[in-house]
Amino acid sequence: MAQLYFYYSAMNAGKSTSLLQSAYNYAERGMRAAIFTAALDDRYGQGKVASRIGLKADAELFTPQSDLLATITTMNEQQPLDCLFFDEAQFLTKKQVQDLVCVVDDLDIPVLAYGLRTDFLAETFEGSRYLLAWADKLIELKTVCHCGRKATFVVRLDENGVAAKEGEQVEVGGNDRYESMCRKHFKELVW
Repeated sequence: MAQLYFYYSAMNAGKSTSLLQSAYNYAERGMRAAIFTAALDDRYGQGKVASRIGLKADAELFTPQSDLLATITTMNEQQPLDCLFFDEAQFLTKKQVQDLVCVVDDLDIPVLAYGLRTDFLAETFEGSRYLLAWADKLIELKTVCHCGRKATFVVRLDENGVAAKEGEQVEVGGNDRYESMCRKHFKELVW
């Protein structure tokens, strides 16, 4: 029986690396897996999932307007799918998470979604909120703060290295703009 998995963490915990390794495992066994990523994240090129350690793969793109259930149903009818992977799953909409639930329950295809739990102000993203509520399995991937404690928050830094305390929820960036921190250090900078 298929399940919906949500692998969540702060930045730099290896979410994309884990996704790419799992997708490789399916391919190595001759199974058909599809990888999706958010169209707005083009740091590594359009339609690419890449990790900081050099792994990468092509991916289907999704936008907030994408009808994932229709897309996946068509893909599955053309050639049966064994598994689906979603990178940057925090950018999914509520309806798209509902679509993934239907893919799991009705098409019996496992879905592994990887994303951030919260934004730079410790607010949940829409996709993360519903994945946390509806996923069959929740798996936290861990990373560390500069102090050595477990990092569970992300701080957005401006060009001078000062923590942002307001702004748009979505601003794509990497280590140049964000730093993962423990709650203690997050509070010192953002609260």
